[in-house]
Amino acid sequence: MKLLVNLCSYLGYGMLWGVSFLPLPVMYLMTDVLFVILFYGVHYRRKVVDMNLRNSFPEKSEEERKRIARKYYRHLCDTFAEFYKLWHITEDEIKRRCVMVNVDVPHRYFEQGRSVIAFSGHYGNWEMMYSYKLWEKNVELVPIYKPIHNKVFDRMTCKIRSRFGATPLAKADTLRVMLRNQQEGKITMTGFIGDQTPNKHSLNFWTRFLNQDTAVLEGTEKIARKLNQPVVFVNMRKVKRGHYHAEFYDLCSDPQSLEPGELTRMHIRMLERFIREEPAYWLWSHRRWKHKRVVVA
Repeated sequence: MKLLVNLCSYLGYGMLWGVSFLPLPVMYLMTDVLFVILFYGVHYRRKVVDMNLRNSFPEKSEEERKRIARKYYRHLCDTFAEFYKLWHITEDEIKRRCVMVNVDVPHRYFEQGRSVIAFSGHYGNWEMMYSYKLWEKNVELVPIYKPIHNKVFDRMTCKIRSRFGATPLAKADTLRVMLRNQQEGKITMTGFIGDQTPNKHSLNFWTRFLNQDTAVLEGTEKIARKLNQPVVFVNMRKVKRGHYHAEFYDLCSDPQSLEPGELTRMHIRMLERFIREEPAYWLWSHRRWKHKRVVVA
């Protein structure tokens, strides 16, 4: 069985490697077909998407939510092509397709000799952010990621994400490596995706997010407070198909001055703001609210 899994993994690796040489407009023809299959055919996670949209936007009509869902599935399929295209896309093309906006926000901290924590969410195409070093060459980009169980695809994903000089860091090693980097005086931007669902043993912090009680991970805030690194928010705004603006916003220059929980709330409020502006580009097929808050009387 293990041999068969490895064989299929390497075949998949080779197929995706070959497809990634195609021009992005050609890859989009493939994702158009994939959209029809996922949305109209197999109904990929349609119940999850419909439930999430209904609970998040009770003020919208059923037809409005259906339009958001259709647009979401088209976008989701496109992100697959855009991610694998990063394998062979040229530096000039990725800089045209992902423009960094307000880069002076983190840059002024770098000029002060301070490392920065970048908060973001599963919005737009967050994978495009791995091209950041093309805009800020003297800063190490350290995106935090959760390793994939399949070792072949884990290596492939890390190879794609490090293509433009980023240094992906496994979640389990985050604090240790960030402490070492700070002690060695390295100037870094450490990237966190802050809208994942905590596991059932980490349901310690709750807030309102998209009209619902929502459990939120506290790890990023705790690290920011411990190291007192300034925090910025990155919004990956979709301009048109295949084109994004990575917009930087200053969240906090001194995390230790905030009350516990406030930095996490600031991030969640900003993410919600952008989702409400253009809801189709968030990851609605994720079971974000699978845990329910238990209120003790």
